[in-house]
Amino acid sequence: MLAYALKRLGVALLVALTVSIITFSMVYLPGDPAMALAPESASQEDIEHIRRVYGFDRPILVQYLDWLVHAVQGDFGHSHYLNEPAANVIFDRLPTTMLLGACAITFALLLSIPLGVLAAIRPNSLIDRFALALAVVGQAMPTFWFALTMMLWFGITWRLLPITGTASWKNFVMPAIALGYYVTPGVMRLTRAGMLEVLASDYIRTARAKGLQPMRVLFKHALRNAILPVVSLAAVQFGFMLGGSIVIETIFAINGLGFLAWESIQRADLPMMQAIVLVLSVFYIALTLLADLLNAFLDPRIRVS
Repeated sequence: MLAYALKRLGVALLVALTVSIITFSMVYLPGDPAMALAPESASQEDIEHIRRVYGFDRPILVQYLDWLVHAVQGDFGHSHYLNEPAANVIFDRLPTTMLLGACAITFALLLSIPLGVLAAIRPNSLIDRFALALAVVGQAMPTFWFALTMMLWFGITWRLLPITGTASWKNFVMPAIALGYYVTPGVMRLTRAGMLEVLASDYIRTARAKGLQPMRVLFKHALRNAILPVVSLAAVQFGFMLGGSIVIETIFAINGLGFLAWESIQRADLPMMQAIVLVLSVFYIALTLLADLLNAFLDPRIRVS
């Protein structure tokens, strides 16, 4: 297990290094960063002064290594628009996005896994058709349209839930459902397919022939093996939720990391955009690594593959 964990950790570090290179290059995507920071009326002398102040006159490799060393220490630069350290702003808003993502993935798993199990136990039944229809609707329906529809009915027409802000747990109900329902179809169908394959295997028939209780066969033997790919998918989808919450946070005016990313794009605040991309990428890589280690713990065969 230790050798497998070290191997996966090495791969994760290489991916993180690649992401850091891509993230750093974002500064040069619009062209000369000094000209991008300078006002329209700036002279050539002003642009050269900005280039010296921000270190853009140094070799790119030196700039990258300096930026990487500071980033590892938690220093992601200074926001040009907010005029404060980017790390302070990000870690001030990150808990809100993490809470939203946790609520969304919890909703998705609580809805999709039971439906997938029930659909596999009774294939081609009414519950199976309902689950598949729910998956088709969830995958075809745009997230922003679903969010606006819930806002219209539950927030404005019936006044059951608040439509903006983060004052209480009620503010997270509609955003979590809108964000979580998008990933529900994939998790549900993967659970259903895995359960159908496992339930048809020889060791399940043997367990039933021994007279084991049906619920024990279902949950201890079948679900444990069928849930392995779901763990990986859930970790990946949780990372996707953290990065893809920009639409939901904008619609519901949630002051989280997604909304900060939208503001930074509008303001052309490159250091803040760099920091957000790097932080979310590291979270995504860490979640993927955690899912791999959890799968290896649940299935020892993975450790020697």
